[in-house]
Amino acid sequence: MTAVAPKNAQDAVGRYRSYPRYKNPCVEWLGEIPEHWLVQRLKHCVARLESGGTPDSSNPDYWTDSKDGIPWVAISDMTRSYHVRETTRRITEAGRLSKGIAVLRAGTLLYSMYASLGKVALLDTNATINQAILGVVPRQNMVFRDYLRWWLEFMQVHVQMLSSSNTQDNLNAEKIRGMRVVLPPSIDEQRAIVAFLDRETARIDALIEKKRRQIELLHEKRAALISHAVTKGLDPNAPMKDSGIEGLAEIPVDWTLKRLKFMTPQITVGIVVTPSKYYVDEGIPCLRSLNVREDEIVDSNMVFISAESNDLLRKSKLREGDLVAVRTGQPGTTAVVDSRYDGTNCIDLIIVRRSRAFDSRFMCYVMNSSLAKSQYLAGTTGAIQEHFNIGTAGDLLVPIPPLIRQVEVRECLDNATRRISLLAEKIGVTIDRLREYRTALISAAVTGKIDVRVAGKEEEGAPV
Repeated sequence: MTAVAPKNAQDAVGRYRSYPRYKNPCVEWLGEIPEHWLVQRLKHCVARLESGGTPDSSNPDYWTDSKDGIPWVAISDMTRSYHVRETTRRITEAGRLSKGIAVLRAGTLLYSMYASLGKVALLDTNATINQAILGVVPRQNMVFRDYLRWWLEFMQVHVQMLSSSNTQDNLNAEKIRGMRVVLPPSIDEQRAIVAFLDRETARIDALIEKKRRQIELLHEKRAALISHAVTKGLDPNAPMKDSGIEGLAEIPVDWTLKRLKFMTPQITVGIVVTPSKYYVDEGIPCLRSLNVREDEIVDSNMVFISAESNDLLRKSKLREGDLVAVRTGQPGTTAVVDSRYDGTNCIDLIIVRRSRAFDSRFMCYVMNSSLAKSQYLAGTTGAIQEHFNIGTAGDLLVPIPPLIRQVEVRECLDNATRRISLLAEKIGVTIDRLREYRTALISAAVTGKIDVRVAGKEEEGAPV
């Protein structure tokens, strides 16, 4: 059958049958569980919990780039994939012995205690771990390893209550040992739950990946549409001329090529020297790179400066129609200052002042186009340069149509990109629903809210 996202995760889970009888385990956040299921502490379900460590990073004898070194798992290695096959760093035997770190066998479950709290992964190679991770080895006669994996994944949304700190997300081994685990007493029933979740989450994950790819294709379409419109115009029959720019080929005959610095009254930069000394709790908004996306200014993570500081720093005061571009992180990413931010200020952004020589939104599309990005490349490395500076912005060579044509191109791109963005948002909502359904399905299966033993026979009508 065709896989579709359920409109309501709980209703979709409700299509599965439940167990005949339930009991109340007196665990407030858990609810009722099947009558024959058990509630155990994790320490009674595992053969051992292995802790790790980090050798002295300043001692070169403890670390190696050689493939003969011992893989050393950090949380960043766990977050890339459920299966940990490769690690970013390796340690020597001397490094291992310096901290008394055990080498864990392939097949050990990994559980993060800091940072990505409650993240679960499976070790696919013999390796050591750092102190932020626990190696979990289940008792084979009590709990099937992959059932415990799904339980721990379910617990990720509840694990905050086990946190050992009120100020940061941390766990410790003792808290984890005391974690409750709900499980069927039968290993066969645990295996049935695992088989169900493996199959159904794989279907959901495949659908999510398909939807993600659709969004990527929309972004690619958007980029191609912009690049074509700002270099070729809208009329496919317009007479063309050689641009003289490598990689650009022809442009319409009534277009010209100009450096950006010759088209704007000023290219400058926002507050650079210790901007934090001007921060206040409330006042004039001050844009940073976090607030600038392609063609858009977002108001999250905003900082503020006083009106007095804004007047003192008038050199970087923004006006409606100015362009602001990111210097570091995603250099060259550009947005237009709209009426909301007229008279505000900015930190460490390139400012291209509005001009009668160009339509600001048209120029924004140009500065975010592949033509502009190709000019930001750093030498022959093929990577966008680390810093986008005044000189780079000023030397940007752009094709410029007559102003009336700029407005036509901008209006066409506004309409087309708006449609693409709305479609991408709609797909994003579908992805969110699928993720909610995935979470609800895992929760329902490992807490016994649904009986999946018959679902292993591919129930007709089971939602995906």
